Amino acid sequence: MQKITVDAGMSCPNRDGTLSAKGCIFCNARGSGTGAYKKGLTVSEQLCKGKVRLGKRYKAKMFMAYFQSYSNTYAPIEKLSALYEEALAVDGIVGLSIGTRPDCINESVLALLQKYALNYMIWLEYGIQSVHNRTLTFINRGHNLRCFEDTVEKSKNRGIKICAHVILGLPYENRQDMMATAKAMADLEIDGIKIHLLYVVKGTPLAHLYNIHQYKCLEKQQYIDIVCDFLERLPSKIVIQRMTGEPHAAELIAPLWSLNKKAETLSLINEEMEKRDSWQGKFRRRQ
Repeated sequence: MQKITVDAGMSCPNRDGTLSAKGCIFCNARGSGTGAYKKGLTVSEQLCKGKVRLGKRYKAKMFMAYFQSYSNTYAPIEKLSALYEEALAVDGIVGLSIGTRPDCINESVLALLQKYALNYMIWLEYGIQSVHNRTLTFINRGHNLRCFEDTVEKSKNRGIKICAHVILGLPYENRQDMMATAKAMADLEIDGIKIHLLYVVKGTPLAHLYNIHQYKCLEKQQYIDIVCDFLERLPSKIVIQRMTGEPHAAELIAPLWSLNKKAETLSLINEEMEKRDSWQGKFRRRQ
């Protein structure tokens, strides 16, 4: 089974002026989108193209629609249900993975997804990035930790899987701060996590900080060590959905070591865990 990335043309309250017009300091105007929506491709067209591509590459027979760009619960419930149902109607689609913010969820959305979860695999992916409110304020996140915690609790016991997104290497955070984020994710008993390296991309406030030497990226070995430390503190039952990403070459300013190096980075993380004789959950108290 493979995920197919979908661009549904969504917005974000941190972009449209509701909270801010600037977005998070690391996010550019594209918002990690593929550009498919602006090209006029419908959700079903994107999924059909993705099925052909991923079917050939991975021999996949089943697929999940991954609504990735911006905040994919930030719309009237009628629009959301139409988009989700269009995706689920495509042959071979067995579930949805929906990227969003914890402040873009309400009972109507949760009830809709709970209904889908009776017959499909449903993941809600909540961006938190850090559990430190000072960091969330500095990166212009637009919500605090309590918002995330409350939303996670409201999402539980509905048949919906919950995935959190965290970023390592955020400005002014040290290893102790990042380990506190690991512990908080473990304590919340989420189902999955995506661990991201902080990239500096063009057209962002973070790029300005980097250019005036007010921000320095993690070096490769630093990142590998911190990821391993992070994994050691997560319960073994949490699904690790990502340990690094793939930045767009045309947008990336730093760190250059990350460019086209995803497979190498993953291999080095595995090697470091073996060198330590370690595993996910090694330092997590058994319950």
